Amino acid sequence: MDDAAARRAVEQAARRGYGKLVAYLAAGTRDLAAAEDALAEAFAAALAEWPATGTPRSPEAWLLTVARRRAIDARRRRQTREDAIGVLRLLREEMAEEPAEIPDHRLALMFACAHPAIEPAARAPLMLQAVLGFDAASIASAFLTAPAAMGQRLVRAKRKIHDAGIPLRVPDREELAERLETVADAIYAVYSESWSEAGALAEEAVWLARLLVSLLPNEPEALGLLSLMLHGEARRSARRDAGGAYVPLTEQDPRRWDAAIIDEAEALLHSAGGMGRIGRYQLEAAVQSAHAARRFSGRTDWAAILQLYDALLALTASPVVALNRAVALAEVEGAAAGLAALRSLEDDARLAGYQPYWAARAALLARAGEREAADHAYDRAIAMETDPAVRRFLQDARRRAGLV
Repeated sequence: MDDAAARRAVEQAARRGYGKLVAYLAAGTRDLAAAEDALAEAFAAALAEWPATGTPRSPEAWLLTVARRRAIDARRRRQTREDAIGVLRLLREEMAEEPAEIPDHRLALMFACAHPAIEPAARAPLMLQAVLGFDAASIASAFLTAPAAMGQRLVRAKRKIHDAGIPLRVPDREELAERLETVADAIYAVYSESWSEAGALAEEAVWLARLLVSLLPNEPEALGLLSLMLHGEARRSARRDAGGAYVPLTEQDPRRWDAAIIDEAEALLHSAGGMGRIGRYQLEAAVQSAHAARRFSGRTDWAAILQLYDALLALTASPVVALNRAVALAEVEGAAAGLAALRSLEDDARLAGYQPYWAARAALLARAGEREAADHAYDRAIAMETDPAVRRFLQDARRRAGLV
C-alpha cells in the first residue's frame, strides 16, 4: 500500500470512528483531552505503519489498541495517584478480550459536551472537536473567534468534564428532555454558523443530527431538529441566483429546492408528530414545512405560519420567535399590525445587535411609508450584515423603496 492509499484509509477510519473511539477511551476516565491525545498518536502510528503493513482487517480495533497503549504510557509518565488508578483501569481494559464490536458511547459524549456545567459558548465547539475531530483553529474560524481564545475555551471545557466528574452517560428519563434540548441547541448552533454557505460545517452538523436520531429514534425533538435542518439544506442552492445574488425565501423558485431532501424532512416531522410530544424544534420544522408547501400550492400560507409562531412563542418566549411572528403577522394583517408587534420588542436588549430585527423593521417601515425611520433601520441592518450578498440585497431593497 502506498502512502496516498494509507492516508485515505486513515482518513476514512477517522471519519467513521473518531468520535466513537474518543468516547470509548474517555468513558471510564472522563479525561477527554487524554483520550484525544492518545487517539491522535494512534492515527500518527497508522500513517507510519499502514503503508508497509496494509490496512488492518478492523481499523477501529487497531486504532483502539494503539490508543489504549499510548494512554497507559502517558498516565505512567505522570505518576500521580489519580493517574495510577487510571492506569490500572486501562490495563484491566487492555487485558480484557477485545470486544467484537466497540461500544458506541458517542451519545453519552454528546451529552457530556452539552452538560449544564459547561459554559454555553463552549458546548457546540467542544462537540465539534470531541465527536468529529475538528481542530481548534478550524472551529475558531467557523465561530469567528481567535484561535488562541477558542483553544483556551476548549481546554477549560475538557478540564471541567474531568475535574467536576461529569459522567459520559445518557441522562435518566426524567432529566433527558431538558438535557436533550441542550444537545440539540449545540448541534443547531453548529448548523447556524454555516447557514449562508455550503461546506464541511453544515454537512457535519447534519451528520450530528442524524447521529442523534439514530441513537434516540423515539425522541420527537431529535426528529424535529433533523427535519428543520434538512428543510434548510433542501433550499441551500436556491439562496443564490446564477450571479451569486442573495434570494430570500419568499422569492426563491421552488423548482430549485431539493424535493428528495424535503420529502425526508416531511417524513421525519410526520413521525415526530405521531409521538404526541410537541416541542420547539418540531414547531420550527413545521414552519419550514408550511413554506415548503408553496412548491405545490404556489402560495405561502401565512395564516398557518402565524399560528405556528403563536404556539412557538407561547412555548419559548423567544424574542427571535416574536420577531418572526411579527413578520408573519404583517403578511396576514398588514404592515401596521406587524410594526405594532415589532414595537413591543424595541426595549429588548437582545435584539439591539440582531441584524434580522433591523432588516425586518426597515422593510415594514418602508411598507408603512415611514421613510426616515426606515432609512435609519436600513443603515443599521446594512452595517451589521457580514455577508456581502445579503448586504447588496438590503442596499437594493432600500433603493427600491426610494430611500436613497
